[in-house]
Amino acid sequence: MLVPWRGGWNPCSKSPGQEEERHVRANDRDYNERFSYADNRIKTAKYNVFTFLPINLFEQFQRFANAYFLVLLILQLIPEISSLSWFTTIVPLVLVLAITAVKDATDDYVRIYSSPNEKWMNVRVGDIIKLENNQFVAADLLLLSSSEPYGLCYIETAELDGETNLKVRQALTVTSDLGDDVSKLADFNGEVICEPPNNKLDKFTGTLYWKDNKYPLDNEKMLLRGCVLRNTEWCFGLVIFAGLQTKLMQNCGRTKFKRTSIDKLMNTLVLWIFGFLICMGIILAIGNTIWEQKVGSNFWEYLQWKELTINAVFSGFLTFWSYVIILNTVVPISLYVSVEVLRLGHSYFINWDRRMYYSRKDTPAEARTTTLNEELGQVEFIFSDKTGTLTQNIMVFNKCSINGKTYGMLEHFLLYVHTYRHVGIFIDGYAFVCLEERNEGELVYQAPSPDEGALVTAARNFGFVFRSRTPETITLYEMGHAVTYQLLAILDFNNVRKRMSVIVRNPKGQLKLYSKGADTILFDRLDPSNEEFMFTTSEHLNFAGEGLRTLALAYKDLDEDVFDEWMKKLLFASTALENREEKLGALYEEIEQGMMLLGATAIEDKLQEGVPETIACLTLANIKIWVLTGDKLETAMNIGYSCNMLRDDMNEVTFHCLISRINPDIFVFRDSPKNGNLAVLYFKIKCLFLLLCMALNVRFVCCYLKANALEADLEQILVDVACLCKTVICCRVTPLQKALVVELIKRHKRAVTLAIGDGANDVSMINTAHIGVGISGQEGMQAVLASDYSFAQFRYLQRLLLVHGRWSYHRMCNFLCYFFYKNFAFTLVHFWYGFLCGFSAQTVYDQWFITLFNIVYTSLPVLAMGLFDQVSLYSLRYPNLYRPGQLNQLFNKRKFFTCTLQGVCTSFILFFIPYGAFMTAVRDDGTHISDQQAFAVTIATSLVIVVSVQIGLDTNYWTAVNHFFIWGSLAVYFAILFAMHSDGIFTIFPNQFPFIGTARNSLNQKIVWLVILLTTVVCIMPMVAVRFIKADLYPTHTDKQASRRQGPQEQNLRRVRRTSSRRSAYAFAHQQGYGELITSGKNMKVPTSSTSTYPLSSPARGTSLVKNSGTTDAAETNSTGFGRESDQNQEVTVEDLEAR
Repeated sequence: MLVPWRGGWNPCSKSPGQEEERHVRANDRDYNERFSYADNRIKTAKYNVFTFLPINLFEQFQRFANAYFLVLLILQLIPEISSLSWFTTIVPLVLVLAITAVKDATDDYVRIYSSPNEKWMNVRVGDIIKLENNQFVAADLLLLSSSEPYGLCYIETAELDGETNLKVRQALTVTSDLGDDVSKLADFNGEVICEPPNNKLDKFTGTLYWKDNKYPLDNEKMLLRGCVLRNTEWCFGLVIFAGLQTKLMQNCGRTKFKRTSIDKLMNTLVLWIFGFLICMGIILAIGNTIWEQKVGSNFWEYLQWKELTINAVFSGFLTFWSYVIILNTVVPISLYVSVEVLRLGHSYFINWDRRMYYSRKDTPAEARTTTLNEELGQVEFIFSDKTGTLTQNIMVFNKCSINGKTYGMLEHFLLYVHTYRHVGIFIDGYAFVCLEERNEGELVYQAPSPDEGALVTAARNFGFVFRSRTPETITLYEMGHAVTYQLLAILDFNNVRKRMSVIVRNPKGQLKLYSKGADTILFDRLDPSNEEFMFTTSEHLNFAGEGLRTLALAYKDLDEDVFDEWMKKLLFASTALENREEKLGALYEEIEQGMMLLGATAIEDKLQEGVPETIACLTLANIKIWVLTGDKLETAMNIGYSCNMLRDDMNEVTFHCLISRINPDIFVFRDSPKNGNLAVLYFKIKCLFLLLCMALNVRFVCCYLKANALEADLEQILVDVACLCKTVICCRVTPLQKALVVELIKRHKRAVTLAIGDGANDVSMINTAHIGVGISGQEGMQAVLASDYSFAQFRYLQRLLLVHGRWSYHRMCNFLCYFFYKNFAFTLVHFWYGFLCGFSAQTVYDQWFITLFNIVYTSLPVLAMGLFDQVSLYSLRYPNLYRPGQLNQLFNKRKFFTCTLQGVCTSFILFFIPYGAFMTAVRDDGTHISDQQAFAVTIATSLVIVVSVQIGLDTNYWTAVNHFFIWGSLAVYFAILFAMHSDGIFTIFPNQFPFIGTARNSLNQKIVWLVILLTTVVCIMPMVAVRFIKADLYPTHTDKQASRRQGPQEQNLRRVRRTSSRRSAYAFAHQQGYGELITSGKNMKVPTSSTSTYPLSSPARGTSLVKNSGTTDAAETNSTGFGRESDQNQEVTVEDLEAR
């Protein structure tokens, strides 16, 4: 299994000393080790037993707050400037470091043991290894031999390019003779000289030197890491590139440390707070200098100071550092550990969410990181893979049109299939598949494209069973009767023709040409007598409007003499040395004229459940969804319509931009777009020119990009055009180009991005995006191992973002606002007190209250709010509630200044109301009440009550936990307060707790409680009034929804069906060249008696299995060949979304 690369050397970078070419000698490790090639190990761990402590501490002290408190701890050890004990700093610092270290160690442990057991890690360059069917290719191999004739093997490259169709690789003839003879393979000593490691998946250049001969090597002889061996019992390969130097890993890029925007803002705010702290220290130091000169000098002769300390300026200097220590709590060290605890809790909520649990595969959702939860509530762009992410890789024959009649039910179709039996023959005979019999009574079809597999399966279920084939014949069982057709010619598929034809001789000796392809292509080549039939069938092709992949079918009767003459021309053209493809194309065009229309088929490219509803809901949340796929343009178009991403009601505007090959800075614009209501932008990276086309009233907007279209001179134009569109689909992109597209949006739009995929070809995109989501689907676990979050179905994405993401963002923002407010209200009391105590750096509170305030008295209530608060229970019903997170409205610099200003005002009230009251207040017995400790207890009690009431007002959703923590924290405060001023603790620790009875002597006075009540009311009531007025005059989205008593607003989530446009999805995953492979016979095994002699007991109902590139589950296919009525054909309402 492939393990995604995490950290270390960057494989995409190129140092000056890198190899220019690679020399690999088979079975000679001593020779190959001279070049220091990479081994096949890929490290996933960040730490080990010896490096954990130093590396982790180094990373933690890179945080400014941690480094600041370490310096502060050192300063507190200096008695001349410290008025607080060292434990007031070291206790919270050690607690923060310990909790973070435990979390990091746990994450690394999980990452190590969640990685698959890599049995190939000891493989080295030059080794010869054996792979068996359905195994992942462990390294980049030169194919030497295989179990198939002529050294052929079949691979699935979905991990590399997203395509699920099988691809053929063929070994050199000289090495294919080695077979599986271990002695011959061990004696093989050929040397390969080839290109150095690179990220080009479709190109390989090298030469094999063996027995004084040299043989050219290309990509068709290579098996790349990440591919899966299919339909081949075994093969042997020579390791050319291993580990980080394989082409797949070269495309993965380096795993980046991901930080949320709130993290970055917090670092900036901490710097600002530190600057504010320095300013307060300077003000108080200047005040101390002035006071010492004017007032303090009168007391010098009574104080036994050293000569040096008598200087007023130096006294101010020492006072500055003293106040930096006293006011240190304004820089919140406990903030970071509290944030880590919240994120850990939010991650567990995701893991425990039963609505994101996929019971079919027993796969729960998993938060693989604890640092990005609130970022889920700010996503603006989603970059999604197509194959396996939006789709199930399962295609089902759904509907058909024959002779002007549509059939969507099995019984109706069977009545007609006897009349038009050549329809079944066509589907059977010319969907060119690889047949392999595993067991008696079981058929296993391996199709070159998923479309072909669906057609052959449907034909088998209708009684036309494709049973065997040779290079010259095809044997079918038609309603139980064996029929053999002679295969005379194959007119192969390519991207220009968009059709495939075959010429056969049926058992009656008649020559027939059958053709299948895009309707727009075939209709132009029909006989004029088919005009009325063509219009009828064209209307039926509205299957495509239901998201189905359509295919037109036609045939032609051929004359023997005409065919013989044509075959002579074909033989001559096929041996031409110049312009061979053009000559063959002209001949194909000649014989494919004047065909008779048979009808059309519709194949359902099965989406995952809930994909259209999810996309519609996310679109209403103002999230832009881009699809990045290695598939062809037309395939992606079909999925776009099926997913409701593309609709015919979209308004489209056209402009053309041509870029010269000589000067890419020359642009010609025509009909520049004047509004932003554009439809869709597809772009295809592999062409020679940049063509941007956004046309009014055309079906799609197509953009062909040069390979360098993502470079700096062109990228701004691409971003500007793409962001005007409602939907963007990127076709034919490599894994590295997926990452470049994501990086493009991150750099130019500065928006939060999310990438979701299920294969190794998505790893680089997942690593590049702010948030990476892996789907544990059909393509292995590579994407999951590289992701930040994982689950089994695409539809869970809306719950991850709109519920967990939105709630995490709201909770984190409310937590931060309250935290900064609380700390400023707590700390700045010392600042006001400094003006009344001669700037002597004396504290208001005792040192135990300072130590326990943040970690005991107020920690649990704010954690309860940050973990359990809910701002709305209708997150899925009202997707527009997601908007504040995208606009970053809930916590920004303005919000920070607002909450800190509230904290400053609260601290002012907390100090001066008790101060003013105690100036003249007396006890019940007439004695004076205003001693320093009673004053401190009154302010501390007022502070704890005020912040507790404030967090109650900030809580939107009350739970038993909130009640317990808030009222429990108040009870704990009073319990500790009375305990610290008790006689018993004084007896045990007389030096640490000298103030006996202060709490009970203060709090038994009515005047004290009246002062506390007055202080609380004055602190709280202005904020209550402001919130009431603001909610009435400037309501938020949540306020508007909460104020509505009627039912939820109707969101227009209904799908707009396509009614008039025609499009075809004919074999868009099909590859050119299969025709030649079939007729050559190279892929044919030696026939056995069981393969072609005996029919199945009941061909129409026999047991068979279709494997579309190894990913089709037979259980997903209806036994009739028809898929269930598509979910996409039903209208979707907001009630459906909420129910789901």
